[in-house]
Amino acid sequence: MENNQLLFALDIGTRSVVGLVGEVQNGAIRLLAADREEHHTRAMLDGQIHDVQEVAEILAAVKNRLETTVGKLTKVAVAAAGRALCTLRVTAELETASRGLLTPEDERSLELTAIQTAQSELATSGAVPDPADYYCVGYSVVSFSLDGTRIKSLVGQRGKRTAIEVIATFLPRQVIDSLQSAIQTVGLEMATLTLEPIAAINVLIPATMRHLNLVLVDVGAGTSDVAITRDGSVIAYGMVPFAGDEITEAISQQFLLDFNVAETVKRQLGGKNKKISFTDVLGMSQKLPAKTILDAMTPKVGELAQAIAAEILSLNIEQPQAVLLVGGGALTPLLPEAIAEALNIPAARVAIRRPDSLEGITGIPATLCTPDAVTPLGILKLAGGRTLNFINITVNERSIRLFNLSRLAVADALLAAGIDIRALRGRPGMGLTISVNGQTRFIAGGHGAPGQIAINGQPARLDDALTDEDSIVVTLGSDGATPAPRLKEVAPVPESVRVSIDGKEYQLPPQVTVNGKPAAAETVLKDRDQVTTASTFPLSQVLKELDLESAPAEHRYQVNGSERSYRTWPKYSINAAAASADSVVSDSDEVSILQLPPPTLAEVLGIDASDSESAIHVLFNGAPCIIPIRRYTIQVDGQPAEAGQIASPGSNINFTLIPDRLPLISDVLLAADFDPRTLPPTSRVTVLLNGSPTEYTAIVKNGDTVDIKTN
Repeated sequence: MENNQLLFALDIGTRSVVGLVGEVQNGAIRLLAADREEHHTRAMLDGQIHDVQEVAEILAAVKNRLETTVGKLTKVAVAAAGRALCTLRVTAELETASRGLLTPEDERSLELTAIQTAQSELATSGAVPDPADYYCVGYSVVSFSLDGTRIKSLVGQRGKRTAIEVIATFLPRQVIDSLQSAIQTVGLEMATLTLEPIAAINVLIPATMRHLNLVLVDVGAGTSDVAITRDGSVIAYGMVPFAGDEITEAISQQFLLDFNVAETVKRQLGGKNKKISFTDVLGMSQKLPAKTILDAMTPKVGELAQAIAAEILSLNIEQPQAVLLVGGGALTPLLPEAIAEALNIPAARVAIRRPDSLEGITGIPATLCTPDAVTPLGILKLAGGRTLNFINITVNERSIRLFNLSRLAVADALLAAGIDIRALRGRPGMGLTISVNGQTRFIAGGHGAPGQIAINGQPARLDDALTDEDSIVVTLGSDGATPAPRLKEVAPVPESVRVSIDGKEYQLPPQVTVNGKPAAAETVLKDRDQVTTASTFPLSQVLKELDLESAPAEHRYQVNGSERSYRTWPKYSINAAAASADSVVSDSDEVSILQLPPPTLAEVLGIDASDSESAIHVLFNGAPCIIPIRRYTIQVDGQPAEAGQIASPGSNINFTLIPDRLPLISDVLLAADFDPRTLPPTSRVTVLLNGSPTEYTAIVKNGDTVDIKTN
């Protein structure tokens, strides 16, 4: 018997290590040797190795005892607990029109393509912080299909297009590396790696049973791993970070026991002992009824059952048809009944399973017909099948383990290392979009430089094949520079503007802004900047920049005994034409600032002769005539004055408003400056109102006609 034909499996559990050695005979595995040893300390917690050296010592002891029976062992199959498990359900397709009859290699290639798809999806999904720190530790085929038809196996079939759906499981690198470190310490090489529930389900629930909705729960010491079957395949994997150690902790806390003593007490509860004896940490010997201890641990058993049931319902959506319990923790008293109650299914549908007889494995001794032997037997069975194995490489001095596809390429290594292959190309720099006086301009970024790849110091390409212990050095491409143009390179900066103001020459700098703020020719522009340039200015801006803004002239008066002021603002002209503050000033324009004379009395007093409500309009002898309704008198420094005359600054003005009354014919004659002395002395005068004779005291209305007739 050649040792390289042996299959060696190690189940490195939280509580103990189980080693099995077998050989393949007539398509089945015959068990040759088995060994088991428990950890002396809590070197493992929740399925994770915390003390590598302590675990390595146990592994060495198990390995050495097995080697005395079967000879030198160099490679080992192991399984990881589902701590921090990440599960992806993916599909992959393969064109097979030109392949003829499909072979097992074609089926295997499709499976591994799906695993690679899952790895790629994990790397880009954001489901985990650092995808490069996760390893694929196992997978289960959900279904095959051929040209759209679901099929059990592709081997021997012929079709145009095949597809596969798999559940791929990933664990953090820390979990796998600690396993690897412990194994290497004892001179072993990890040949294959799988997940504990995958191993257990492969021996306990064969394909012929997977049409049933069954749940397998591997209750270990640190974790409870879950696998679910339905419709002919495994549909989900999960994990609960609680298991048998939680119950042991409860007993330890309640009765002040060393953890190992509490573990011994827990195991005795499953027997026929009515009373359990132990010594607590105080050195006191006690002998308690088993029921007392069971009552103390019942709440924790209920919590564990609830956690397992919650994970099952989360993955399965509905109640399963049955639950199969394996693992050392499955022997925890009251656990099957508590899980049945938590799932609301009959207690008979939750059962503890033992590997009394397993398809594909022979020679199982009575010592291995226990619930905790299911997983190690499953690992041994998978060691002889199509499981994942690894090659070791380095990428930029970082150690990477890749599951060994039929052909691994550099691209696979970069993907596993979390390096974006697109980053090798060197992207062009980001271009800029800039608006210049409302016109959009685009400035392209610089060209990127491509990256370099070397394998063992030699130039390589993405599709070059990899072998074990290859060293890859990747130099990422450099991105092109983002342009940083200066304003003068994008927009012409106008010349200075010369302007003459009241005969004096001035020079104004060009008007240039970026996003509404003043800018210079050397200003560096950024994406989406708004640039404006101008060679003309509003007059108000010119006067402000030259500090020539004119203050209004203020005139003070005494009006009816009170102080009053009146302001007059200057007026402007550009090239001798009247202008306002908003008028545009261009190069070589001549600007004049015109000071206004003092205001009129009407302006000071606010009298508006054009107000239609203060006068009426009539026709006098055929000519328009305005008759004031609101009448007033004005005196300036004691002298009568008219509203239209200039109000000299400092004047003392008295203004009297005569109450409104309806105008008479005599008011019309007065407003028309009718002088009766111009009439012939002997003439007879007749006054007509709207063509009818009337008196001088007749009331006149707006629009009336007044005529003077003589004869």
